Amino acid sequence: MLNQQIISPDIIPLRPDQTVEEALLSMEDQLLRQLPVVATGVYEGLLSEDDLFDSNPHDQLSALQHLYQPFSAVAEDHFLTAVSMLSSRRLQMVPVVSANKEYIGSIGKDQLLQQLTQLCGAMSGGALLVLEMEPHQYSISELSKLVETNDAHITQLNSAMNDQSGHLLVTIRINKREVSDIVATLQRYEYHVVFYSGEEHYENEMRRNYDHLMNFLTM
Repeated sequence: MLNQQIISPDIIPLRPDQTVEEALLSMEDQLLRQLPVVATGVYEGLLSEDDLFDSNPHDQLSALQHLYQPFSAVAEDHFLTAVSMLSSRRLQMVPVVSANKEYIGSIGKDQLLQQLTQLCGAMSGGALLVLEMEPHQYSISELSKLVETNDAHITQLNSAMNDQSGHLLVTIRINKREVSDIVATLQRYEYHVVFYSGEEHYENEMRRNYDHLMNFLTM
């Protein structure tokens, strides 16, 4: 998904001829602490609420160009570039521009979170497993093969480096809820399963046996 495909239609940019007071009111109305400044379709920079509080309320924004922040994401880049910008600069929205700085629109934090949720499969069904391993152990083909030996398939896979340990954390979503056999298989091949969420066959079997016993005792 590209940045230009997920523009938030309800973010209204500021104009250089607006006053500081008008800009603060616009931020208040839109529940945002930053807004882009756009002049005749060209992105000039990002203004923050904190900077405006320290300025003369009657000054036009064109007089505050020294406060403009240059943060933006390119329209034809993947939306993860906007996520990175949002996180590293602690923004609430990210302006999106073309290669020649033409203002395309802005992406709000909620829109980016929604796309990130879809990307990592957080809302999809199935069990979730997290493995920790040395980077040289990482093999998508082997992980897929081990999961498939238990009549399941990987529907989502993400990896991230743990900077403290130097190990790789691999998050796997599979297409079924029962995970006991898959966990056992991965452990047998010396994968460290640090977390899993789903249905466990052995627990369920014990629960069924317990329920049968209680039914028998109450007859």
